[in-house]
Amino acid sequence: MSLKKLYPEIEPYRESQLKVSDLHTLWIEECGNPQGIPVVFLHGGPGAACEPFQRRFFDPDKYRIVLFDQRGCGRSTPHAELRENTTQHLVADIETIREYLNIEKWLVFGGSWGSTLALVYAETYPENVTGLVLRGIFLCRPRDIEWFYQDGACSIYPDLWQDYIKVIDPNERDNLVNAFYKRLTSEDKQTRLQAARAWSVWEGNTSNLITKPSVLNHFSDEHTALSLARIECHYFINDSFLDNNQLLANANKLENIPGVIVHGRYDIVCPVEQAYALHQAWPTAEFIIAPTSGHSATEDEIVDELVGANQKFARRLA
Repeated sequence: MSLKKLYPEIEPYRESQLKVSDLHTLWIEECGNPQGIPVVFLHGGPGAACEPFQRRFFDPDKYRIVLFDQRGCGRSTPHAELRENTTQHLVADIETIREYLNIEKWLVFGGSWGSTLALVYAETYPENVTGLVLRGIFLCRPRDIEWFYQDGACSIYPDLWQDYIKVIDPNERDNLVNAFYKRLTSEDKQTRLQAARAWSVWEGNTSNLITKPSVLNHFSDEHTALSLARIECHYFINDSFLDNNQLLANANKLENIPGVIVHGRYDIVCPVEQAYALHQAWPTAEFIIAPTSGHSATEDEIVDELVGANQKFARRLA
């Protein structure tokens, strides 16, 4: 049986900018059917921004597809801004957008950091969520940050790891997140950019089971790398502004929300243990392991499962 593909390319029918504070303005786009089933797409990072292919996980005849660039990234302004940029701010922004668009409830779709944000949002406002489609679960526990940015993934990609750490002095490598944060918040533009590229390319190199040039090009882009690295590091040095084990501790709040969890067996960025732990805490969700996939939403098996999940929700929510 052939794998499901992304829907054809689509352009937004409406684009808007929404001022959510004196400092931050968010870029929002709507695609598909204005009278369709509302769905909000939560991108990764934090700080990665939306990409045009992400509109294509949803049937444009059936869904009203809402995408937005989170604070400090993509087309939202100011770019790479760390002030007033916390998980709580982003959750509040999702609610502000829902009310601004006059949407009563919506399907929430998120991958990687988008899955983190989707879970925090759904655990805070379960009454506003018709369902959850989650990919590449990221629980943001200290051990999850440690695995990817300090000691864990380096054992699987020791060659690429050297490119990541080479911008950090050897005597600072016992705490790489701290060392990167110092450089990413430096007054010197070149220091910031050099650290941002090393941080971002490490993620781009390891996101797919087999590295894709298109993914790597995106992560290498200066605009993307700067917001991704600065905002991610800002979140991770602050424990992602979450309480210890918050997502699993509050998973009981998801019990009345239908959900699908999709995770690559060979996900190096967010090992599958995180998805398994979420499913143990939220057993009513459907749990799918893509057997020959890594972390990225562009993996063929993962595209197939996500498109299929959205098709099921379209029938369920019609």
